[in-house]
Amino acid sequence: MARRAGADSETGRIPGGFGRGPAAPAPAVALLGSDGTVLAWGEGCRRVLGHRAEDVVGLPVQRLLKTPAEAVRWSSGPGDMGRRGGRRAVNAVVKVRHRDGMSLRLTVETVALTGGGGESCWFVAVTEAPDGVRTADAEAALLDRSPLAVAVWDAGTRLLWSNRACREVVGRSEVDPPTRSTSRTVRGFDRSTIEPVIRQVLTSREPVGDHVLRWVSPEHGREVVFSSSVYPLAPMGGGPLGVCTVSLITKSGERQRLALLGRAANRIGTTLDVMTTAQELADTAVPAIADYVTVDLADAVPLGGEPLKRMSEAPSGIPVFRRAGQSSIHRDMPEAAFRVGDVVYVPPGSPFLTALYGDQSYFMPVMETGKGTWLDRDPQRRRLIHDTGMHSVMMIPLRARGTILGIAVFTRTDNAVPFSQDDLLLAEELCVQAALSLDNARRYTRERAAALALQRSLLPQELSGGAAVDLAGRYLPSDRHEGVGGDWMDAIELPGARIGLVIGDVVGHGINAAAAMGRMRTAVHTLAALDQHPAELLDHLDKVASQLAETGTWSQGYSSVTGGTCIYAVYDPATRVCALARAGHPPPMLVTPDGHARIADTPVGPPVGIGTGRYESVELELPEGSLLALYTDGLVESRHGDIDAGLDRLLAALQRPSASLEDTCSRVIARMTTDAPPEDDIALLMARTRHADDGGRAAAHGQHRGPSA
Repeated sequence: MARRAGADSETGRIPGGFGRGPAAPAPAVALLGSDGTVLAWGEGCRRVLGHRAEDVVGLPVQRLLKTPAEAVRWSSGPGDMGRRGGRRAVNAVVKVRHRDGMSLRLTVETVALTGGGGESCWFVAVTEAPDGVRTADAEAALLDRSPLAVAVWDAGTRLLWSNRACREVVGRSEVDPPTRSTSRTVRGFDRSTIEPVIRQVLTSREPVGDHVLRWVSPEHGREVVFSSSVYPLAPMGGGPLGVCTVSLITKSGERQRLALLGRAANRIGTTLDVMTTAQELADTAVPAIADYVTVDLADAVPLGGEPLKRMSEAPSGIPVFRRAGQSSIHRDMPEAAFRVGDVVYVPPGSPFLTALYGDQSYFMPVMETGKGTWLDRDPQRRRLIHDTGMHSVMMIPLRARGTILGIAVFTRTDNAVPFSQDDLLLAEELCVQAALSLDNARRYTRERAAALALQRSLLPQELSGGAAVDLAGRYLPSDRHEGVGGDWMDAIELPGARIGLVIGDVVGHGINAAAAMGRMRTAVHTLAALDQHPAELLDHLDKVASQLAETGTWSQGYSSVTGGTCIYAVYDPATRVCALARAGHPPPMLVTPDGHARIADTPVGPPVGIGTGRYESVELELPEGSLLALYTDGLVESRHGDIDAGLDRLLAALQRPSASLEDTCSRVIARMTTDAPPEDDIALLMARTRHADDGGRAAAHGQHRGPSA
């Protein structure tokens, strides 16, 4: 409110406080002392009566009245006053002089304000009264006709009075007696938002504008967003006795909803991992919607790399879930009854099942926790609800493509505002986004698990080097979205104590690549039984793969899987010569007995299945104790690094290998995958030639139990 210039200079206040309010006609309000002295004069009063603040502040209000007999008794004592919300309020029709001298009939409504020190004043709202209006009809005041929601609060942040627009918006015809706290007086307002602002205005005596305030109907969950200006109500030279809030209903709630959905589109479903997606949903909703969120998935949804075994039902026959994600505004998460990964049980008749199997979400703005509810069968949850102050809940099923995936639960503890229908709509939209991402992750996990199982079943369970070499191998599936690849390795015993070593990589990923890998491995075994030279074997393998690709047998209709790369090597311990040929595959590496590693100089032909060229063999002499390393490109190549750099890193990792091939394999894999998980499948096969006196130990040490992950 505006004050006299002298008073303004003393307090640093700027005149026209109500003029800074929302872009709507300023309400005609004033502040009067208990003796009727004008203490503050709003811009709306200047508009109605023509008098400026500096002309009337400090003067008795009776000077503005046309007929002294019609003066209102400003005493706060009991009298002929209408009772409003537990406070005494004056309602009257008076005649007042306009600045230009004409007479106006005004409807006057006043509300008493009393400070802690006993000082008192009156908050006055006025408007022109139509002819024939009686004092008893004075309720039809300007503030009751105004689209602005106006309310008066005392210094204890208790609501004293509100106009009709405010009462209609919040669905209340009366306010509760001001002996209660704000949170009880106006249920649904977020007291953690409004009370600090009121205290700030009372302390600083400066107005605050554009304050966003939410109200949610406790009965219906309807939400209203206000843009409020808060002004101090104080007598001249005294402390504030209260504040006045003038508010407009805004559309900011819709903007906030769209902004949150936009953020969710970028935050939920960043990976094809079920657990990560569930946690992303929980993290996105806290604290934007709820104080605590859990995501529990049905037991049929695989949570990791392998599908879960079907969990047994609870004793009551009710299905169980697994906790896949949870988030809280509290760091120690006191609301959590289960940890991520735990089995989550729900009692029969609980709202979890109502939401899961019903046609709509379970929505309870005010939780019922008393006797006779489903919590009678769940004392642990009842105790947590009581201890953490949970008071509002939404349970939303996660469904996608006709499949029930689980349920997301949203609760509020510290936020005193109950959930609204708008909150429910927003949470349901988030759950739709998350459910689609979860279903994609579920399908990917299931297909990847099937491909991995097929891949491992087709890989050799044991690698035997016979009397020729010691063997060790590793196979690591990729974590990339494309799924398991077609990397493989094998050791084939040949006549004359020779050993055939094979490593290959089928084009493509997923279950079709794994099946194509099995066909290639079978073809190599068949051709190796004919005891063919390495180059001749690859030539025949290329023709077989090309014919199968033409008929669609190789790729089963998936044109992306048309062939692959391969190295086939034959080592003869009698001559210590290794003959090998490679088809589009990375070059093998040799480590001499003294521990020096180098890339073997070998010619390279086209990948098999192309049918465009012939292959050439090379013979390498391997001294006793030499190490031959065969690997797939996933070990040395990535999207972020050059393959030459990867080859150099592998050479460094192979330098001075340990006496144990198993230890050497582990060391190489660890060093090559330190920076990041593999982007492609990795297969590594190591063969060390035996010394002349190792023949007697061949039977004991010539076998390796297949490639380990």
